[in-house]
Amino acid sequence: MSEGNRPRIAVVVFPGSNDDRDAALALEGLGAEPVPVWHAEPELPEVGAVVLPGGFSYGDYLRCGAIARFAPVMDAVRRFADDGGLVLGICNGFQVLCEAGLLPGALRPNESLSFICRDVSLRVEQAETPFTTRAELGQRITIPVKHGEGCYFADGELLAELEANSQIVLRYENNPNGSVADVAGVASRHGNVFGLMPHPEHAVDPLLGSADGALVLGSLVDAARERLLTTA
Repeated sequence: MSEGNRPRIAVVVFPGSNDDRDAALALEGLGAEPVPVWHAEPELPEVGAVVLPGGFSYGDYLRCGAIARFAPVMDAVRRFADDGGLVLGICNGFQVLCEAGLLPGALRPNESLSFICRDVSLRVEQAETPFTTRAELGQRITIPVKHGEGCYFADGELLAELEANSQIVLRYENNPNGSVADVAGVASRHGNVFGLMPHPEHAVDPLLGSADGALVLGSLVDAARERLLTTA
């Protein structure tokens, strides 16, 4: 299951993805044992969590993630999530989770119709999810974004549901892409699946300008470790 106290966390590798190695390195530095899983694998190895990293999963030819959701590994990810497994989607990984129906809402082209790449300020709306336990409620954190289709959309009914169920986990302080209600990250109804547009794997060391991404990925490592210990 794990090496010592280092929980095994799957990092799904899609064709064309460019942040799977960054995610793996960040997780390793935070005490996990990253396990690369090729998109064509029909099953997941024994792991405590799954990360769908950023990058361009099959490219932006259709809607981001619309093709990637048909990858064989996604059936395994869906079963893992249905069993209560922890799943994190970053940027394109967030888009894949929405396209696969594992998260509510959709991602559309940025309001500016321009690619955005810069640090953004976020506010932690929920600090009790498995992905934010290292953060504090209302804490301001800085994590970079880099996307062309990161505008989160939910209609009025869905948005009210997300608010009522405390599923909006992160909001932008200064909305960079036009996302409804400044949404930067959303969790599933049961809280075990989480997607965010900012890239926490690019903010795990002060040398990168911010270490705030470690609050997200470190929380996931903690939760994965606890999950493996309780199911051992």
